[in-house]
Amino acid sequence: MLNFKRYQKNPVMDFKDRTWPNKEIEKAPIWCSVDLRDGNQALIDPMVVSEKVEFFNYLVNMGFKEIEIGFPSASQIEYDFLRELVDRKLIPDDVKIQVLSQCRQELIDRTFEAIQGIKNVIFHIYNSTSTLQRDVVFNMSKEEIKDLAVKGTLMVKEGMKNFDGHITLEYSPESYTGTEPEYALEVCEAVIDAWGIATPEDPVIINLPSTVEMTTPNVFADRIEWTCRNFKNRDSIILSVHPHNDRGTGVATAELSLLAGADRVEGTLFGNGERTGNVDILNIAYNMFSQGIDPKLKIENVNEMIELYERCCKIEVHPRHPYAGKLVFTAFSGSHQDAINKGIKAMNERHPDTWQVPYLPIDPSDIGRKYEPIVRINSQSGKGGVAFIMDTYFGFKMPKGMHKEFASVIQSITEARGEVSPDTIMATFKAEYLDAKEPIHFRKLKIDDMSDASDSEFDTRVTIVYTNNGVEKSFEAVGNGPIDAAQRGLMEELDIRIKILDYEEHALQSGSTSQAAAYIHMLDSQTGDVTYGVGVSSNITRASIRAIFSAINRLKLGQ
Repeated sequence: MLNFKRYQKNPVMDFKDRTWPNKEIEKAPIWCSVDLRDGNQALIDPMVVSEKVEFFNYLVNMGFKEIEIGFPSASQIEYDFLRELVDRKLIPDDVKIQVLSQCRQELIDRTFEAIQGIKNVIFHIYNSTSTLQRDVVFNMSKEEIKDLAVKGTLMVKEGMKNFDGHITLEYSPESYTGTEPEYALEVCEAVIDAWGIATPEDPVIINLPSTVEMTTPNVFADRIEWTCRNFKNRDSIILSVHPHNDRGTGVATAELSLLAGADRVEGTLFGNGERTGNVDILNIAYNMFSQGIDPKLKIENVNEMIELYERCCKIEVHPRHPYAGKLVFTAFSGSHQDAINKGIKAMNERHPDTWQVPYLPIDPSDIGRKYEPIVRINSQSGKGGVAFIMDTYFGFKMPKGMHKEFASVIQSITEARGEVSPDTIMATFKAEYLDAKEPIHFRKLKIDDMSDASDSEFDTRVTIVYTNNGVEKSFEAVGNGPIDAAQRGLMEELDIRIKILDYEEHALQSGSTSQAAAYIHMLDSQTGDVTYGVGVSSNITRASIRAIFSAINRLKLGQ
């Protein structure tokens, strides 16, 4: 039996005058990438210096203005990486390098040594403040924990005297989600007071991490709004959040935090990080983009980002990952496929200013997914999806009545084999319709205009050469146009009774090499069976005659 009683609910705040539920996200936050620190330390095979340099350059090109690069005081590879960035002059003047250090003198001194020559630095210090860690890890009182944070702040302030660049202090009460809100505020206020030099023009960053996600996002948002209201000098503080994803709600936590007053978000590309990961910055940025908000990051080419991430991090992006997964712009369900097909058709006809297609919150081409299949076909797919593939990939705009007929053919294949590719669908279409040439196979056509013949009720004569089970034959027939004449001639020649119910045609492509497709919906008047025939030719009349022969063969007439 599941022993759920071993666990207890985490406390919520008594905060009834919250305002964040009535707000909307209106602009992008300050983004800080922690891929090279929090993300890298969670990799089975951490990045080497060359990979970290490549990743850093890509983050800069994406538009990140704040990038945390690691613990230069705790790892030689991270120290060397930082120095390489400096020596090779790879850090733009408008990009702030963030470095992390515990509140210990030797580590802070080593960090200052590593950052020499950098113009703008965020010096990030932290210590754990949670109830549990105070008890079982540090065995320290609240005052001792607060004193540790204050001493670390004063060490950084002292180290600034011999540093030529600009320092922005960032402080994180680690395990903030397990810390009493009032006490976390008390520690942060003590850090700000010890810093003593924060102003609206040169603020301090207070970073409130959900180091371990412990409750629902609304509770975290309450804590953020409460803290924002109770800071003494809120205008001199950049309030940052650093959500993890232990409960699978890191993105929601970050978004609700922005509603609650947070100014800044620390996260990683695709959510890489300890345990279930950090918050996925791309997920939040694409969410904003889908709501008409400029995310302030260059995220037009998700495939390029995937390639870099998978190569450097040695982790594959999940196929259902929001926006980036290989299957997220794919529909298997028949009703979804039909809705997407109709939505795209409506967009092409109406040319609206905004994107409006069912089941596709954004246009895949806007993020570099233009050439990937939107609709894929398996046993759950319907007629709309098959029709979409035939139109989008191959230019065959099948009549609506034909959708179900051909989809049934494809479904029998998918039930036996699983998903089928567009090429397989086209090969089946060709075998079922275009190559339906037995027993009768159309060969040649001659048309004579009889409109001046006063003794005939018909205006067209056709001469058709065909083979029946490989034996060449021919006939002449008259009618009101080539299709009518061919139908009359075939009924007499083959002793069959057929009726053409519908006829459609369209160009397959434009230009001097253009071809036409013709569709004939035919009834066998003796049995009541109906089917479609399809013909293709550079001449529309020949395409139509081929479609008639295709339909007769599919009805298994003329043996």
